[in-house]
Parts: sequence; C-alpha cells; structure tokens
Amino acid sequence: MIKVAIDPDAGFCFGVEKAIQIAEDSLEKESELYCLGDIVHNELETGRLKKLGLKVIDHQTYSNLKNVTVLIRAHGEPPSTYIHAKENNIQLIEATCPVVLKLQDRVRFAYNYIKHKGQVVIAGKSNHPEVISLKGQTDGNAIIIESAEDISKIDFTKSMEIFSQTTLSKQKFETLTTAIERQAHYEGHDIDLKINRTICGQVANRVPMLNKFCKQHDIIFFVSGKNSSNGKSLFEICQSVNPKTYHINSFEEIDLQWINGVKSIGISGATSTPPWLMKEIASKLREL
Repeated sequence: MIKVAIDPDAGFCFGVEKAIQIAEDSLEKESELYCLGDIVHNELETGRLKKLGLKVIDHQTYSNLKNVTVLIRAHGEPPSTYIHAKENNIQLIEATCPVVLKLQDRVRFAYNYIKHKGQVVIAGKSNHPEVISLKGQTDGNAIIIESAEDISKIDFTKSMEIFSQTTLSKQKFETLTTAIERQAHYEGHDIDLKINRTICGQVANRVPMLNKFCKQHDIIFFVSGKNSSNGKSLFEICQSVNPKTYHINSFEEIDLQWINGVKSIGISGATSTPPWLMKEIASKLREL
C-alpha cells in the first residue's frame, strides 16, 4: 500500500489565511464586494471565493469605481490606491499582511530619510503586487533588483538602503546583496550601505523543513498555482532535493504512471496553497 503524507508546514501563511478569512466574513455582510487583484495566487481557491460572490478586478477597473466596497489583499497596495478610495467614496477593507504593512512603513521611513542623498533598493520581482506596493511608498523611486543584471541601475556614488520582498528566497536575496556589496567595493566610493533582511520568517523557515520532508518520500507532488512566486521558488527547492518532484495544481494533472512502483508520496505546497486542496489530492491518491 502506498503511503501518502501531507507536509505539515505547507499551505497558507498567516497573512493569506487572515485575508481569506476577512474576505469570507465580509461576503456574509456585503451585498457587493470587489477584490483588487487575485486574493491569492491559486486559481482553485480564487474560483471558490468567486462562487461566494467575490468580484476580482484590476487597477484599471478600480480607477473607474465609486461608492463601492473593495478588499485590499495580503500583498498590500501603494498609497495611490488609498487616495483614489478617499476621493471616490470607496470603502476599503484592509487585509494587508501585517508583515507587509510593517515593511511598507520601514521602506517609507527609509526613503524619507535618505531620498536627498541616497536611494532605496528593493530585491524582488518588479511586477509582483507586494513589490509594487513597496515601490509606491517611495513615490515610485525605489530601484527594483530582480537579477544581477539589474545592479547596473544602482548609483554607487550614493548611499543606499536595501530591502527584500517578503516572499523572496533567502538564497536569492543573499546572492543579490553579495553582488551589490562586491560592486560597491569595486567602485571604491565611500558610501553607506545598509542591508535589511526583510524576508518573512515563516517563508524563510520553510526551507530546512521542506528539505527534510522531500528526502522522506519517493516522489513529491508540489501543489501550487503556476503564477505563484513563492510556489515557483519552493518547487525548485523541492526538485533540487528530490528530482522526482512534480508541480501540479490539481489531482487531474497527475500522470498515474509517475507513481508506478512508488511506496511513499509526499504532498507539499506554497504559502498560497489552500490546505483543502492538498487534502483532496491526498484523499484521491489513497483511493487508487
């Protein structure tokens, strides 16, 4: 009989879990509720909430709304979103992750302190909603670094303060900051360089436990939406530890030939993966 186990550390992080609970509670009270962007980067969970009445909109649609209620998801929003709400009688329901809110405050404070003599650098994906919300705290002036090639955007004659997207992998952040420090040394200018390691603790601490979990099973099904930044990062970690790791978002994506001769299956997921989905996949595998 095949053993099927779910990673006890997988599934919604605190921020996402809180945002979804706020959405569900609000849907019971509001006749109409909009959400600015997908509340979580998982198509099945987003679909479940849409069935409950949640209307997902983009920023262009939001810019034309008035007199409605809009949920701010865990990723957070730039100041411009709040200004538009105030000017157009839009009630905002705040569900930004507390960790992201604190980081927004830190980025805004750092920018106001050094904007005339330095620069704020954010390591992360430029099109990620959290990074967009952080850049907004600097009037759009933060320098976003996704890869070593982006380091050329930095002015090494000026001081800088570096932050990271909360869901960035620790390894990626260390690689980028090491490259920045190396370039600063090469340039030879006497500047202040402050590195703030602002990766969410829950995200950073996942890696050691995930490595251990992947080694315990013959095969790993990593469950997450294909557009989840955290999902892609954790999947790559799983695959590096256990080459027989498959990235899926539903049971239907599983090729049953993958489990021929397998004695132990591990199921894990991203911070955006709903626990009910991993349980559903595990249950169907046990029925085979």
